Amino acid sequence: MDKKYKIILMLLIVIIAISSYFIIKEFVENKKETDIYEDLQEIVVEQNDENTNIIVKEKEINKKDSRNNYNLENIAKINSDVIGWLKIDGTKIDYPIMQNGDYYLHRNIYKQYSSYGTPYLAEYCNVQYSDNLIIYGHHMNDNSMFAQLENYKKKKFYENHKFIDFYTFYNGQTIKNTYEVVIAFKTVVYTDNSFKYYNYTNFTDKQEFNEFINNAKALQFYDTGTDIKYGDKLITLSTCEYSQKNGRMVVVAKKI
Repeated sequence: MDKKYKIILMLLIVIIAISSYFIIKEFVENKKETDIYEDLQEIVVEQNDENTNIIVKEKEINKKDSRNNYNLENIAKINSDVIGWLKIDGTKIDYPIMQNGDYYLHRNIYKQYSSYGTPYLAEYCNVQYSDNLIIYGHHMNDNSMFAQLENYKKKKFYENHKFIDFYTFYNGQTIKNTYEVVIAFKTVVYTDNSFKYYNYTNFTDKQEFNEFINNAKALQFYDTGTDIKYGDKLITLSTCEYSQKNGRMVVVAKKI
């Protein structure tokens, strides 16, 4: 065999080996992260005979309410940075929410390195007092974390997934808060004239509130027709959006 072809063959073998390594590595990490959050989901949903019967019946009758008996006490024992649990029924979004700035950008709930990270509350938000709770999560290729926020680009998806459940843990108690989606939009970050939605965590007055809402509506994919007014408590979910450089997909919902 010609020396030139031997070199090409060796390069191909090396390329295949490296590619296989990264494919296997990604598969193993995907499996690990999936197992972690499936285990956490089992822990957070209270299980006893009476509740299990209710859950089974509700799965047959009303899927939306099939897993509404959450208790964050055991999750908080795993990591005291847990301040809530976010659930959008009919999606993979079913995760603990952390508080500690962007510490969890590349760490799981056990504080181990993870490219998936764990969804977390913005640094300047307070789960008890902020007017607008901004929560960040990665947009993963396997459709996990906040990837399915992308689906809110379509009104049909919004119509079937209008509600977001955010369970908070405060003074040893789990409190269920339900939010209704009012605006879905995409924008860019790191530019001077971009809409800096992440700066609106507390509204000093009606004007500032309207400024946030009007800017969001100017970018929205469709009109939900849902009223929103000054004084409403909001939750804003944010993830990367890949149709544009430094893009973000954002969903805003109001507490009901």
